[in-house]
Amino acid sequence: MHEGQWVYLERDCDALMVPSAVPFTIPGGTEVQIVQALGGHITVNVRGNLARIDKGDADALGISAEDLPDRKKKPEGPLTVVEEDAVWAQLKTVYDPEIPVNIVALGLVYKVEVTPEYTEDRTLLGNNIHVQMTLTAPACGMGPVIVADAEAKIRDIDSVTDVSIELVFDPPWDRSMMSEEAKLELGMF
Repeated sequence: MHEGQWVYLERDCDALMVPSAVPFTIPGGTEVQIVQALGGHITVNVRGNLARIDKGDADALGISAEDLPDRKKKPEGPLTVVEEDAVWAQLKTVYDPEIPVNIVALGLVYKVEVTPEYTEDRTLLGNNIHVQMTLTAPACGMGPVIVADAEAKIRDIDSVTDVSIELVFDPPWDRSMMSEEAKLELGMF
């Protein structure tokens, strides 16, 4: 959609340096290249470095926030038991800011558990979601950002009341954990 496009920032814009996640401000008028616009965020190349810009600042790039893929809107309605597939689908919308592949295809998500919570009279109170996941490297500076993205997207599922994401590093991640599609996307065949 906008990938590869060079633009001049229309105003100062807050960003996170990738992969360190150090916050900084990109001055208005700076030329940046849009690397990817996935999962509701934009990764740009600014002076040879990658930076992540949140959807709320898309206007600084001359992009309408409505044009960016994003989380689904949480529907209103009666509480229902959440299907595990719905959680996996949401996790597939979380992208590593450096790699145009979602965290599920990268093999970063190890386990998803859905635990419905009921009252004594079996009235559904909501669903607790527990996810075990890892990072491509234990010291990944963007790790907390990716975890926060995953949590926010899971919370968008109707009837979810609590989300816990546990970072685990055993087994350690390696490239063999990526899906065939991810390997194809990254030219690893």
